Amino acid sequence: MSRKPETAVVTGAGSGIGRGVAQALAGMGLRVALVGRDRGKLEATKALLGVADDRAIVAPCDVADGSAVQAMATEVESAFGAIDVLICNAGTNVRNRALDVLTPEDWDTLIQTNLTGPFNLLRAILPGMRARKDGLVVQVCSIAGVRASVLGGAGYSASKFGQAGLGMTLGRECRQEGIRSTVIYPGEVNTPILDARPVPVPAERKAAILQPEDVAAAVKFLVELHPRARVPELVITPTVDDFY
Repeated sequence: MSRKPETAVVTGAGSGIGRGVAQALAGMGLRVALVGRDRGKLEATKALLGVADDRAIVAPCDVADGSAVQAMATEVESAFGAIDVLICNAGTNVRNRALDVLTPEDWDTLIQTNLTGPFNLLRAILPGMRARKDGLVVQVCSIAGVRASVLGGAGYSASKFGQAGLGMTLGRECRQEGIRSTVIYPGEVNTPILDARPVPVPAERKAAILQPEDVAAAVKFLVELHPRARVPELVITPTVDDFY
């Protein structure tokens, strides 16, 4: 199909990359469903969008809860008619990351949010895209999903490698159905997740790394592409950082 996307679901929309993506998509004229665990933060994001009340929906939901995700998707589809774009952005990390201190509870939290969360979203939203033979799914992953990161930690890296595999398999499985799947691997981004770092990040480093609007610009590029074109993977890093 060649029509422009009209609706989007953005998870983790209460702050950071999710908030930036929601602002970018609303600025493009899409109706946006704001998903996250904290209603107050989602309401704050909605206020920043500066759009009519019916152009943005606040839909509190923990992506790790499959039943809650299904209910959220039903609510959004009822309001929007269809979901054209799904941005799987909700993610978390823990403070104690090294294998000698990573607890089973923290491991489960990372897997449930960073990997099971995107799976739950696909289970709820992909059937509608398949029925229409049209849709774009973006996994906002991490550079830790390309190369295992001691900085990110074993649990975070494992969850992000899994998320990347989910997104890549989706693209291969559904490409003949008009569904595009992209995995974005951002390097360090100045978001609240940095607050979970064992060692505080200096202000000058925060200023030098990616900002949420940089990742949002990458998402905007994907949404603007003609449906005949897809980008399976996209790496975006701070200019000051080495990658190769």
